[in-house]
Amino acid sequence: MARMLRDDDLPQRKVEKLLRINSVLIDRIDRLEETRGSAWSMFQAAVALEQEVLARTRQLEKAMADLSQRNRELAVARASAEEANRSKTRFLRAASHDLLQPLSAARLFLSALSDTQLDENQQELAQRLSGAFESVEQLMHAVLDISRLDSQRIEFHRQPVQVNDLFRRLAIEFAPVAEAKGLRLSFVPTHAVVESDPVFLRRIAQNLISNAIKYSNRGGVLVGIRKRGPMGWLHVYDTGVGIPAVDRNRIFDEFQRLNHDTATPGMGLGLSIVRRACNKLGHPIRLESEAMRGTVFRVGLPLVEARTEPRRKDPPDAAILALRGRVALVVENDAGMRHGYEMILRDRLGMVARLSGGTDEALATMGEEPPDVIVADYSLENGDTGLTAIRALRERAGREVPAVMVTAHRDASVNRGCAALGVPILAKPIRPAELTEILGQLLG
Repeated sequence: MARMLRDDDLPQRKVEKLLRINSVLIDRIDRLEETRGSAWSMFQAAVALEQEVLARTRQLEKAMADLSQRNRELAVARASAEEANRSKTRFLRAASHDLLQPLSAARLFLSALSDTQLDENQQELAQRLSGAFESVEQLMHAVLDISRLDSQRIEFHRQPVQVNDLFRRLAIEFAPVAEAKGLRLSFVPTHAVVESDPVFLRRIAQNLISNAIKYSNRGGVLVGIRKRGPMGWLHVYDTGVGIPAVDRNRIFDEFQRLNHDTATPGMGLGLSIVRRACNKLGHPIRLESEAMRGTVFRVGLPLVEARTEPRRKDPPDAAILALRGRVALVVENDAGMRHGYEMILRDRLGMVARLSGGTDEALATMGEEPPDVIVADYSLENGDTGLTAIRALRERAGREVPAVMVTAHRDASVNRGCAALGVPILAKPIRPAELTEILGQLLG
């Protein structure tokens, strides 16, 4: 700048130069001020942003702490719910034996009463009693089935099931019910063998057939199986009132019933059990219906190759004749049940009934002469079980004495124990016809 001012410049020239220099300096100063202001603004913005980040971080930390607390509370609530569910399952498991025990005894006594000479009024009373016990039995089985199917720890025992054997047992069970309504109940003979849990497959078929009979007021019910590729489709046809399209999803919910005046009373649990069991077992289920023309339910079951041809079954009268004079050793801790067994085995089947209340008493009752068959209840006194009794009696006899287990328990451990001994299971409350059939199979 000093070079720009010369000594020989006129004063006016010097003033002009100084004004330009001053203008340049002022401009530089203004630019420096603007730059410093921008940096200061950025600094202030950075400080504000940092404070905002800190505030949001504190809020996030608080939210995470709240979420962690909620998760802990949820875990505690879930654990409590699971424990409550386990307690409910244990209660139902324990209560099922105590509740079904008197029902079993009552059914045996009622069956023995029906075998006696009754007048018309007494026969009607016996039928009404039988219907009342049937309703209570269905309710108990429905509650227990739903409890088991809702459990996450349920175990299924898939195995080959002879469909014809299943049909034969269902025919024995439902023929009187269909006959009482004037319906034809027919089962198509088959050699098909399917893979499923035999207990739950029977419950599925029972509920479908019961539902078909309930909602049919004329005609009949037809049950059969059709092979389609690797699947065998269990069909249950009826000529009932049909199911409207708007109700076809609702009927699978609990306590849902169709509003038909012709329908007999029910609980609305049967189809709910069918859907639960089919979903758990992976069996597809189909429904077709036409108003006032009837309904068909189809359940898909995996086919398996039969290793042996199903043996021909003896007629019921022949099975009863084969039981006459044979010795049955009963192991049952309930006095009422023992008396009921005695009446059925002795009076209806003509067998010799030896009665005992537990393993030790059964061994003393048997002595040195083994029975022809053992009928044992699973739940005995003081931790004793029917499995223990059967093992001890077979060991004393030195051979595999035929045996049948009667139980209200539906535990997988009971099924495994019976399977290991080759012992069939009868679920309580037992039906005299089923007891007769299984004894005929064991001794025929």
